[in-house]
Amino acid sequence: QVQLVESGGGLVQPGGSLRLSCVASGTIFRVSDMGWYRQAPQKARELVAVITSGGSTNYADSVKGRFTISRDNVKNTVLLQMNSLNPEDTAIYYCNLNLYGLVYWGKGTLVTVSD
Repeated sequence: QVQLVESGGGLVQPGGSLRLSCVASGTIFRVSDMGWYRQAPQKARELVAVITSGGSTNYADSVKGRFTISRDNVKNTVLLQMNSLNPEDTAIYYCNLNLYGLVYWGKGTLVTVSD
C-alpha cells in the first residue's frame, strides 16, 4: 500500500510563489513516475506536470516556464515549485504515483491565488 501526503498549499497573492511537496510511503517511489494534477472548482482534473522515474519532465502548456517539478529518490519526495502564480492557478493540487498503470493519489492540497 502506498500513501501520498501533500503539503505546502495556501493563500498567495498574484505574482507570488509556493512550493508543494509530496511524500510517498513504501518502496516503489524510485521506479515510479510522479505527477502533479489540479482541479479547479467546477472543472475537470488536469495534468500540471510529470516527472518519470528516469527524471524526464513534461508540463501543461499553461504552466511552462513558471512551474518546476523535481524529485528526491532518497527522501521519497516530489516537489512542485510554482512561480508567477495567477488566479487561474487556484485549485486543489493532487500528487500522483504511477507504476506501470498502478495509480495512487494523495488527498490534495489547496492553492488559492488572490488579493
